[in-house]
Amino acid sequence: MVKKKQGLRFVILFAYITASWIGVESLKNGLGLTPQMGWNSWNHFGCNINEKLIKQTADALVSTGLASAGYKYLNIDDCWGNYYRDKWGYLRGNESTFPSGIKALADYVHSKGLKFGIYSSAGTRTCSNRMPGSLGYERKDAKTFASWGVDYLKYDNCYTDGSPEKTRFPIMTQALRASGRNIFYSMCEWGNQEPAKWGSGVGNSWRTTGDINDQWSSMLRNIDINDAYANYAGPGGWNDPDMLEVGNGGMTYNEYVVHFSLWAISKAPLIIGCDLINLNKAAFDILTNREVIAINQDSLGVQAKKVKKNGDLEVWAGPLSQGKKVVLLLNRGSARYGLITFGWNDIGISPKTAVVLRDVWKRFTYKKRIRRKLTVWIAAHSCRLFVLQP
Repeated sequence: MVKKKQGLRFVILFAYITASWIGVESLKNGLGLTPQMGWNSWNHFGCNINEKLIKQTADALVSTGLASAGYKYLNIDDCWGNYYRDKWGYLRGNESTFPSGIKALADYVHSKGLKFGIYSSAGTRTCSNRMPGSLGYERKDAKTFASWGVDYLKYDNCYTDGSPEKTRFPIMTQALRASGRNIFYSMCEWGNQEPAKWGSGVGNSWRTTGDINDQWSSMLRNIDINDAYANYAGPGGWNDPDMLEVGNGGMTYNEYVVHFSLWAISKAPLIIGCDLINLNKAAFDILTNREVIAINQDSLGVQAKKVKKNGDLEVWAGPLSQGKKVVLLLNRGSARYGLITFGWNDIGISPKTAVVLRDVWKRFTYKKRIRRKLTVWIAAHSCRLFVLQP
């Protein structure tokens, strides 16, 4: 057993050194020029997934109009595979839950005009411990994924050999580059080694945080951690504070509006994590707000930041293309209302500049141009989202 572990570590170290010689300067796969949008099975279904559910979800993405709103990736998370590799060392779909096989499922998803994503881990097992991870099998698995028509890989961080993330995750980068297919690489490293600082040479997005829960406090914790790495994100590589919880029922409508707004302005991946087959109208309306999505998908690709804080009252702001600015006013507290004032100088605009002000969620444009500052009452656990055009 000791010799096997030592041999595996030698293979991993050799692969990492080889990757360093090659020079992992950039994925250069042309993907992720704007943050990825789609759906993932984990937040709502966990391991309770099967072929029928995934096909129905693909149908729902199209029939509801979510796909036309930009949600193109359909990603199955953990628990899709057999407990062991086959006798040739290949991953196989679980025959009882995915009887047609993963390639056939990917073909179905593609037939709907969608892209297909899959999951693995940079360890010997995936996080559920129900199937093998890809550690030591990176090239074999990447080739397998490519042969199935996979478009997206979420790569987790469980059951490792103790080697650093900076060692293990770049090995899969090289494997994907050698697979013969352009595959979006979503690194689920949990922020352990601050992947924002080195991820642009390795993946298309990188988790900056631990897992999100469907709770107000969890959502805010993740976006606060993510905010610290704003300067490292941009086209081709995005900070990821984890998937969306909108529609799962653990937060109020206003809290979900805040959740979606913060993810949008932070240029975070918009990966839906609820049951699309039984999606309620309130969640649907949040997820399909075209103006909010446009902020997230803005071609400039600059993550907004927290620029002002007074207790539970905050101002977040960032630039958009065509000289516009996005501003989010947030009341994190439980007090009924909070009064927030922000000046143009807080967001990088000359105080003398008269701006056209658009309230995004209210879909209302102020009739008169506004100068110098704006003062707004914000309800508890709520926000207002504005786009300013000088």
